[in-house]
Amino acid sequence: MIGVVAILKVREGAGPAFEEVFRELASKVRAQEPGNLVYQLTKSRAEPDTYKVLELYKDQAALSHHATTDYFRDLGRRMGPFMAGRPDVEYLDAVE
Repeated sequence: MIGVVAILKVREGAGPAFEEVFRELASKVRAQEPGNLVYQLTKSRAEPDTYKVLELYKDQAALSHHATTDYFRDLGRRMGPFMAGRPDVEYLDAVE
């Protein structure tokens, strides 16, 4: 399994609009990516404009597929105006 933690900082006041677009993305990921096991947006308690996406994929092929989908690219562009910088992404390997 492969884990991903993506830290997303949004512009002040843009949280609700960002969350709406992200919900659409998460819905598509869950419905159309059987190799995705978890795709959850979380919001920092300490920093209200900081979100973390917790992702878990069955394997590298599932992760690679995710990044190439049209809806990921389209909705990523739609989230762009709400962002306060580039995402900080960390990839993790499961320890079993």
